[in-house]
Amino acid sequence: MSRFQMGDMVFAAQDLFNEPLAETGESGIPGIAAGELLAATGARGVVVNVGHAQEAPDEEIYLVRFELDAEGTLAEPIGCLSDELTESIA
Repeated sequence: MSRFQMGDMVFAAQDLFNEPLAETGESGIPGIAAGELLAATGARGVVVNVGHAQEAPDEEIYLVRFELDAEGTLAEPIGCLSDELTESIA
């Protein structure tokens, strides 16, 4: 069973950045610069989907929408590994 389920509230356990692609060094997310901060430590988000990469079927990836502002506006979803998320504010 997954550590987190769709609809669970989670927090970023560390700063999450748009890591460049290993093959090219280019941005992994279109329209966002490589190395740009996507979610700061403690940012609150909601799990919107759970899956895995074809290359690592035993490692779950959580699609999370983090809050952008105090009004709770949600950002576009980003993929996170289990150790990048926590159930409580870091």
